[in-house]
Amino acid sequence: MNAPTPPCACNSIDELAAALQAVGYFADRRLATAVFLALKLQRPLLLEGEPGVGKTALATALAQALGRQLLRLQCFDGMEQREALYEWNYAAQLLHLRAHEGTSSASALEQEVYQPRYLVRRPLLQALEAPEPGALLLIDEVDRADEPFEAFLLEYLGEYQVSIPELGTIRAAVPPVTILTSNRTRELNDAVKRRCLYHWLDYPERERELAIVRALVPQAPVQLADQVAAFVQQLRASPHAERFQRAPGIAETVEWARALVALDTVVLDPEVVVDTAGILFKQRDDVAALDRALAEQALQASQAGD
Repeated sequence: MNAPTPPCACNSIDELAAALQAVGYFADRRLATAVFLALKLQRPLLLEGEPGVGKTALATALAQALGRQLLRLQCFDGMEQREALYEWNYAAQLLHLRAHEGTSSASALEQEVYQPRYLVRRPLLQALEAPEPGALLLIDEVDRADEPFEAFLLEYLGEYQVSIPELGTIRAAVPPVTILTSNRTRELNDAVKRRCLYHWLDYPERERELAIVRALVPQAPVQLADQVAAFVQQLRASPHAERFQRAPGIAETVEWARALVALDTVVLDPEVVVDTAGILFKQRDDVAALDRALAEQALQASQAGD
């Protein structure tokens, strides 16, 4: 059994990039620089980009590389503070009140039930209270939450602290590494952006995507891996991209390569592309758009690019 990889000290951009690559995430120089600065300056990092470019995967890989606990806060429309920060364990509080009824004054009972042991901690509070080496908090798809929730986040993002009326201000024991992701379904508030470092994460260039496929699907023949990366690049590029509602993400590229290996595919051809289109696309219209004629055109274009 192999010994676990020690956490990365990440004293340089190159060291950080190598640590991410060791856990299967291939960051380009600009992204590695943004992450490195977020770590050194202890600032949240806001990642924006199309779905499927690896924003969430970066947080997972970074937590693994740093040896930190990953805490994930998945945002959604109508999200409330209690779902992100804390809520009181009302059942336990009620039991305490009943057990001590008549033995203590009302004010004393009130102080007793509003104690940390009755808190149900959600990701934000868990991140602030995490012991050494600290946690990595992923605030995923923050653009899905509404503006009042963004306003609530400002204290945490700016000072790594939160205020609980019954307990006061809780500050981070160890500043958590914080990554926010957004698919830009709406524009985020400037106050949120000012508290974060920012990076736009785009689809990878062909060589980086090929490296990802080779690393995550090592059983894929060399020629097939190269064809997969080149073909997906063509689907994302003009004029083919205009045919689809959403381009395939990196995860779809990797999953497609695995599926092709399972089918014992050695060389891409239009028939196998059409038969497996449901792995590359998740929309009915997009699957239908990848017909035999388009598959032939994209294959020819990808081979010409070689």
